[in-house]
Amino acid sequence: MALSLLLHLLGLFLVVEPLSVAAQTANISLGSSLTASQGSSAWQSPSGTFAFGFRRIADQDLFLLAIWYDKIPDKTIVWYANGDNPAPKGSKLELTTEGQLTLTGPRSQEIWKPESVLSGRVAYAAMLDTGNFVLANNNADYLWQSFKDLTDTVFPTQVLEIGEKLNYRQTANSYS
Repeated sequence: MALSLLLHLLGLFLVVEPLSVAAQTANISLGSSLTASQGSSAWQSPSGTFAFGFRRIADQDLFLLAIWYDKIPDKTIVWYANGDNPAPKGSKLELTTEGQLTLTGPRSQEIWKPESVLSGRVAYAAMLDTGNFVLANNNADYLWQSFKDLTDTVFPTQVLEIGEKLNYRQTANSYS
């Protein structure tokens, strides 16, 4: 009886464990894109705690490419890419089939792209439960990560290197 119960629980663990690992690695495929618009979709972390996408700047048709807390009503922005150059409505973020992450305006003009992508072939992107958005290769090595493109927030698992500096905002809605 005890052995039967133990085998049953072991079998359940073997079925459930791979499912939980798969849920933690919701990768964003090459060729995926987001468009800046009211109510636009975002790429979420596996738990849904964080989201990466476009956030509308108050009372304007301009958008930040940002990471925010998605489970709270306030949707607090914790990282942003284009504070000096907000994206107009209709702008597009694309993880190209060549592995480039690019933000372009409605007329295909470049607005932002990561500055320092390490050499290698990007295989996918992922919004992690740590708050880090990453571009990774097939070995899961990070070729670029938002944690290394500092704004005004430090996360519990984020490591700051000597000489790195945080930005600060003058007001809650100032991102430049």
